[in-house]
Amino acid sequence: MSVLIKNGTIVNSSDLYRGDVYIESDKVTTIGTNLTMAADVTIDAAGRYVLPGGIDVHTHLDMPFGGSTSADDFATGTTAAAFGGTTSIVDFAIQYRGQTLQQALDTWRAKAEGKAVIDYGFHMIITELTDEVENEMDSMVEQGVTSFKLFMAYPGVFMLDDASIFRAMLRTGKNGGTICMHAENGGVIDVLVKKALAEGKTAPKYHALTRPARAEGEATHRAIALAEMADVPVYIVHLSAAEALAMVTEARDRGLPAYAETCPQYLFLSYDNYEEPGFEGAKYVMSPPLRPKETQDQLWRGLAGNDLQAISTDHCPFCMKEQKALGHGDFSKIPNGAPGIETRMALVYDGGVRQGRISLNRWVELTSASPAKIFGLFPRKGTIAPGSDADIVIFNPDRTQTLSVKTLHMNVDYNPYEGRVVQGVSETVLSRGKVVIENDKFVGRRGAGTFLKRDARS
Repeated sequence: MSVLIKNGTIVNSSDLYRGDVYIESDKVTTIGTNLTMAADVTIDAAGRYVLPGGIDVHTHLDMPFGGSTSADDFATGTTAAAFGGTTSIVDFAIQYRGQTLQQALDTWRAKAEGKAVIDYGFHMIITELTDEVENEMDSMVEQGVTSFKLFMAYPGVFMLDDASIFRAMLRTGKNGGTICMHAENGGVIDVLVKKALAEGKTAPKYHALTRPARAEGEATHRAIALAEMADVPVYIVHLSAAEALAMVTEARDRGLPAYAETCPQYLFLSYDNYEEPGFEGAKYVMSPPLRPKETQDQLWRGLAGNDLQAISTDHCPFCMKEQKALGHGDFSKIPNGAPGIETRMALVYDGGVRQGRISLNRWVELTSASPAKIFGLFPRKGTIAPGSDADIVIFNPDRTQTLSVKTLHMNVDYNPYEGRVVQGVSETVLSRGKVVIENDKFVGRRGAGTFLKRDARS
């Protein structure tokens, strides 16, 4: 199978030019102007941007949490991702207490195989670090699971103590892995939650009010300090607070390998959403929570100045009726998470590039190239170059779309951006040289996605 994409504007993280792209089998083989070679499929991309496929390195598909399971599995979730211009994800395998890491990986690979329509990899969540599990981290890296997520939140469920975190960090110094950190002070939050409930404060907004920005800032500072002592990089996931950003900025100014992502919800939504009437605020219950609106400008500055290196989604959808409703009368029982895997690329283009907050190149860098580099996928993914996987999005910058639960493809009964009109649509999407989205329809194949064995740090 060969594909020729003609007349588009090719946008990578560091260059932008008019040109044609020729694909043979699953790889980009030639880039040039006025290419004339024969192809099985020719796509006219005139007036369109030709981008490397988006890479979302923070998703939670088919994940049990809070007495429920996230509403998208690897079939529906990756299909929605493809509609939105994302062609690779890195999800999370969870090692529950008493399990080995291998058992966790086998469980999550079984969830994805035969279902995912785009390529996928895994971070490994470690909830119990015995000596045996610590040794097993090396095997995970050898198998291409080169990053490990640790929690400073959710006592009794996911949270590790500082000594375990430090030991895991030291291990990655030997095996080339990367630690991803959920940085919130879980012990303090637990006390605040119990105090609020005892005072009869049960509405969804108290989820946010019991997870203060300072708790995120403190934990981010501590995560970076532990990584500095271990002399290893650290990647802060879903950064939401200005206090946490200040910690990352300070560390990077000192030359430390501290990295962080934020998410569209923190750029486009705010604490004000929790004040929506009735139980509507439950739509936005996620951890960390939405912050005051003025935080948005600070996060955008962090993205523009490279204090933040990626935009991921933390896609973890729960339906309002059957799932979020578990928290009626007790905000602590609302499953944490919201949908976003399909809307990331368009939202960031519309609210970032079109508003002059970031450049076209920076948009591609934040949503594709930079996560690929940090997590061992570049240059196979994250760029359009000879030899790279032919994961390509043909993006119409002039077309508008209305974000709505009625028109999107995520398996959830609401959309946090309901009714928002954005300019920019991923019209044609290729995954390893095969067209998967065309004319607003899915034309790919269930199970076509393959497991991504990622490289360790050199």
